[in-house]
Amino acid sequence: MKQKCALLSALVLVMVFVSLGAAFAAEKKIVVGFAQIGAESDWRVANTKSIQDACAAAGIELRFVDGQQKQENQIKALRDFITQGVDVIGFSPVVESGWDEVIEEINDAGIPLILSDRTTDIEGTDYYATWMGSNFIDEGEKAGNWLAGYLERQGRGKDEINIVELQGTVGSGPALDRKKGFENIIAKHSNLKITQSQTGDFTRDLGRTVMESFLKKGEKIDVLYAHNDDMALGAIQAIKEAGLKPGKDIIIVGVDAVKGAFEAIAAGEMNCTVECSPLLGPQFVDAVKKLVAGETLPKITYSVEYVYDETNAKEELPKRQY
Repeated sequence: MKQKCALLSALVLVMVFVSLGAAFAAEKKIVVGFAQIGAESDWRVANTKSIQDACAAAGIELRFVDGQQKQENQIKALRDFITQGVDVIGFSPVVESGWDEVIEEINDAGIPLILSDRTTDIEGTDYYATWMGSNFIDEGEKAGNWLAGYLERQGRGKDEINIVELQGTVGSGPALDRKKGFENIIAKHSNLKITQSQTGDFTRDLGRTVMESFLKKGEKIDVLYAHNDDMALGAIQAIKEAGLKPGKDIIIVGVDAVKGAFEAIAAGEMNCTVECSPLLGPQFVDAVKKLVAGETLPKITYSVEYVYDETNAKEELPKRQY
């Protein structure tokens, strides 16, 4: 009888250990590789922090690489992730073209790919599991519509308006689409004209430098449209140094809705910012979990975003997380 009890107890222990082992296997930590563009703006820094914080809170192991705004760095990181056998790969492509080969390698390895914030020029949607972020064309159109409405309210709706444009990184999705969206709107207003346009690479320093060159040409400038707020904030410094009043002598419209832009609007030095939320971390983690569980995701998930100016920016400023 004692032998039977001992055997039964041993069998129970074995079953317990097997169950625990199965549970451990089921709860195996998810490993994600993420190749970020860099830290070129306040927006990008907030985007990185959101992804890192959300992964940490979910117990996901994040292997993060800062590409320092160089495509070759991101491609190397993506290939390293393939070698490491991560469960999911995420990345924001610094430019749209030049990804065909490495993405084919990711697909051949059977690793689900999440595109975050930006897209590539590869045809079709089969090569990625989902894309999440903002509608950049819509952002450009919001900026154009706000400008047209503002000029109308100021009694300048029929005036000849010269616009200078600070473009984002050459070849990047946001730069191409924010330009296209803005031009879609101003094409409807014959009095609105882009007279100078140059890349500021989404950075504050270059935004300031390029704005200085615009001003030195001595041409009439009524409006600055910047593809992101960091370039707009850099341009504000150049405008002030030229003895002009930003927000008054030159109307300033940016994109991203970072805290610095709200502060500039509150100070009367900037007129409008179109929101592009960087806080994609929770959305990214949710997508990772579903992919690992074998679920199919929608190909596109847009963020809900707003336009801010002197009518609502001061109220929103205390709430800004980035």
